[in-house]
Amino acid sequence: MTATGIVEPIERVGIVGSGIMGAGIAELCAKAGCEVRVAVSSDRSLETGPARVARSLDRALGKGKITREQHGEALRRITYTRDLGELSDRHLVIEAVKEDEALKLDLFASLDKIVQTPGAIFASNTSSLSVARLAQATSRPERVVGIHFFNPAPVLPLVEIVDSILTDPQVSMATEDFVVTRLGKQAIKSPDRAGFVVNALLFPYLLSAIRMVDSGLATAEVVDRGMTLGCSHPLGPLQLADLIGLDTTVSIAQAMFEESKEPLYAPPGLLLRMVEAGLLGKKSGRGFYTYA
Repeated sequence: MTATGIVEPIERVGIVGSGIMGAGIAELCAKAGCEVRVAVSSDRSLETGPARVARSLDRALGKGKITREQHGEALRRITYTRDLGELSDRHLVIEAVKEDEALKLDLFASLDKIVQTPGAIFASNTSSLSVARLAQATSRPERVVGIHFFNPAPVLPLVEIVDSILTDPQVSMATEDFVVTRLGKQAIKSPDRAGFVVNALLFPYLLSAIRMVDSGLATAEVVDRGMTLGCSHPLGPLQLADLIGLDTTVSIAQAMFEESKEPLYAPPGLLLRMVEAGLLGKKSGRGFYTYA
């Protein structure tokens, strides 16, 4: 333990949320040898969370990326609980809940009371919200940092490390070291502004594509074929929005628009109507495309 109370190495990791991102981060940490505890909000998530991780590990096994022994070890390192109090002994807690500021603020206030490990680090996987605002929900804002993974977390190599103006530099360094050395990711330091670096560049492009479809200038299929075949993008912008989740796309766009007031960040009407109708993209089975 260092003079500032940072526990090194980080061995016990807590994840709050077992959706696509929470499950992916849990899998990633487990494969790196960490003891992972995932806190979920419903009995259903006690079933869907483990199933989501198992399916991902099965795919990795089938592609020869892990051995059968590594597959079993990763599953054994992850436990699940409905009780947030069971994260009290964690060295690092990463929240990966819905991109809702009020929900995240309430969660950080609760974690601040629960986590007892000296020098514990609190991290948010937010893709757009102010880390400084989230940190203010705790009594130790200097120990709060943003760790923005990209979907799918076990596969994509990049992680954005986001320090607020209150983050202790040693907390930031310990977090980056964990992400790079332990998890094997590549990290960039991003500013604590809505959208950070990647989404601040990506979302005007996604929203422009949605406006093109909304205006009737082109179909989703035409836009996506144009960008994949003409610009060598692995996914078209509408396919990518479906993968991100259209509700998440709205939340990120609104956060960036509220901070900057730039019209290019405003969510298009078509996107808002689709989310209101429950068309959330791949996770709901239907968005700009229909999924089996």
